[in-house]
Amino acid sequence: MTFLDIERSTVETLLPGLDAALTAYPLDALESAPSPAIAAFRAAGGPGLLVPKANAGIGATALQAVRVQRAVGSRCPSLAVATTMHHFSVAGLVQSATYGDGMEGLLLEAIAKERMLLASGFAEGNTGQNILKPHITARRRDDGRIILNGSKMPCSLSRSMDLLTASVVMTDEDGVGRLAIAVVPAGSPGLEVRPFWATPVLAGAESDQVVLTDVELDPQMVVMTEVTADAVPDALNLAGFLWFETLLTAGYVGVASALVERVLRKPGALADPTPFLTDIEAAALSVEAVAHAMEALDPAEWTDALLVKALCARYAAQDAIARTTTACLAALGGMAFVGSPEAGYLASAATGLTFHPPSRSRMGGPLRDFLDGAPLRIG
Repeated sequence: MTFLDIERSTVETLLPGLDAALTAYPLDALESAPSPAIAAFRAAGGPGLLVPKANAGIGATALQAVRVQRAVGSRCPSLAVATTMHHFSVAGLVQSATYGDGMEGLLLEAIAKERMLLASGFAEGNTGQNILKPHITARRRDDGRIILNGSKMPCSLSRSMDLLTASVVMTDEDGVGRLAIAVVPAGSPGLEVRPFWATPVLAGAESDQVVLTDVELDPQMVVMTEVTADAVPDALNLAGFLWFETLLTAGYVGVASALVERVLRKPGALADPTPFLTDIEAAALSVEAVAHAMEALDPAEWTDALLVKALCARYAAQDAIARTTTACLAALGGMAFVGSPEAGYLASAATGLTFHPPSRSRMGGPLRDFLDGAPLRIG
C-alpha cells in the first residue's frame, strides 16, 4: 500500500474516473478559474455523493465522504473547498427531509439525477461575524411569496452553481426572528454574481460575491429552523456544522498530504518519514474518528458534544498542517521552491483552514462555557 491509497480507492469506488480526470491537468490549470475540476466532478457524479440511495444518490457514509475529500484535496485544493460547500448543503437538505413536506426529497433526487451543484450562502467570511446571523434578509409578502435581499461573499461555486442554499432571517407568527434555509435557483431574477476573490490561491473554487435583490421565492423552498438570536444550534444546524467541519478539515488535510506525497516521492529514500507523516495522519484519523461517531448514531442523536469533538479535530488539524507544511518545504529544498510554484502554492492553500468559521478565537469562550455545562453557542 502506498500513501493515500485508501482515500483514492474510495474515490474510484464512489466517483469512478474523477481521480484520473484530475491528474490529467497540471495543478495551475486546476486551481485557476474557470477550473476543469468542476466539470470533472459533475461528470463523475460528485453532486450525488451524499444524496441517499433512496433519492437516486450515491449515499456515501460520513467516513467515505471524508476520505473522498482528503483525496480530492490532494489533487485539487480548490475543488475540495468548493465541494465541501456543496456536500454540507446537501446534508442539510437530507436532514430537513426527515421532517419536511416532501419537497426536500424531490430536490435531492433532482440534484443526484441532474448532477446539480449547490453553492452555500451561509457563513459570512468576515472576522468576528457570528455565522448564525446572515446578511441575507427575507420578508413574506401578502401573497405568501418570500422576498430575499442581501449578499454573500465569498460564495464558492458562485459561477457554476445550479442552486444557492442560503441562510436567511424570517419572522415567525410570534414576531420572533428565526434562522431559515432558502433554496434559490441560480437563474432567478435579481440574483447576480460579482467579482470578489482577488488572490490566485484557491481561485478555482469560484468564491465570488452573490447578490440578491428582491429575489422572489416560493415558500416551499424555505425551511424554518428553531435557531433565534441566542445562536444555540438546533438539530438541523448541528448536523450542518458537523458535516461542514469534518469535510472541510479532511479537504485541507488532503492539501497538506499533497506536500507529504511530494516529499515521499523525492529521489533518495527517506531514512525516517515520520516527521512528515505523523502529524498529518493523526489529523486525518481524528476526522475519521468523528465520522465514525456520526455513523454510529442516528442523526437525531447527534449532540453538541459531538460537534465539540469535530471542532477540536479541526483546530488540531490547523496546527498539524502548519507543522507539516513547514517540514515538507524544508525537506523539498530551495531548488524545489525556486523551480516550481507548486510546493509554495500548496503550503499557502493548506493554511486556508484557519480562515473558515467558526474561528478558534471566536469559539474560545463558547467552548469554555460548554465545558462548564452551558449549551454550545456558535460564535
